[in-house]
Amino acid sequence: MSKIVIIGAGFVGSTTAYALMLGGTAQEIILIDKLKAKAHGEVMDLNHGASFVRPLQIHAGDYPDCRGAEVIVIAAGAPQTPGQSRLDLVHTNRRVMEQVVEKIAAYNREAILIIATNPVDVMAYTAWQASGLPTGRVIGSGTVLDTSRFRHLLSERCGIDPRNVHAYVIGEHGDSEIPLWSKANIGGVPLKEFCVQCPSICSQENRKEIGRMVREAAYEIIDGKGATYYAIALALRRIIESILRDEHSVLTVSTYIEDFYGMHDLYLSLPCVLGRNGVEKVLPLTLVEEEKEQFICSAKKIKSYLPGATAYTT
Repeated sequence: MSKIVIIGAGFVGSTTAYALMLGGTAQEIILIDKLKAKAHGEVMDLNHGASFVRPLQIHAGDYPDCRGAEVIVIAAGAPQTPGQSRLDLVHTNRRVMEQVVEKIAAYNREAILIIATNPVDVMAYTAWQASGLPTGRVIGSGTVLDTSRFRHLLSERCGIDPRNVHAYVIGEHGDSEIPLWSKANIGGVPLKEFCVQCPSICSQENRKEIGRMVREAAYEIIDGKGATYYAIALALRRIIESILRDEHSVLTVSTYIEDFYGMHDLYLSLPCVLGRNGVEKVLPLTLVEEEKEQFICSAKKIKSYLPGATAYTT
């Protein structure tokens, strides 16, 4: 039986539990929150829909319930509010992450940790350091959602089902993220060739606008309704499915960078192969010069928020 624990019963954690429930992804889901009444209320609400989905057990629990979990999602921490960037949350959420990981480790050192707390690249690095687990078993949600946003915007403009749009966003899950225009394709046809039929999408002005819309989507949503949670919950479910089903799917999760264009000892998003052991491979990726420079800038930005990370020699 697949057992998943979710730490944090806020918008993201509770909606992730709902997405997992609808998808039949697990047979047991445990929701943990320092506000026990909140976790209990969310679980009651979810259980009242149990007759409409595949059989499963959903409980409110505490850290001892981490025993036996195959995947533990950490969505605890202060949320992003209007006017804040994700990196504004570093100092508050770093302390939360260290405390949560320490409590998890007391009961489970075998699970794969999936980090959803922002700023996710810094928090994934923090969780890896605090846990002592192999890097492949500590995974940030990264730019999986940003990649979906990018594909959605391209699909609208190209008139193509987003499932047939293949494009990635890499780097920081945040303001320095990089849409990889050089690798984008529609059903295997490079975008620059597809755009012969639709030249406006390839204009530099339109590309900049699409990139801006991808980067600023969360700000617009937060201004409108206070928080983002539906799409990130689906992104987390997709990550979990690839792990539990040993799919070897390629997703742009935030993973440990050993050496990519001279950048090392940090977490950033790159296309990764996900399977039963977590991140099993980072795909080799050749960037054009502009993308390379953007990635290096993104890495240096995140690196500046990582106390104890080794300095660059390049």
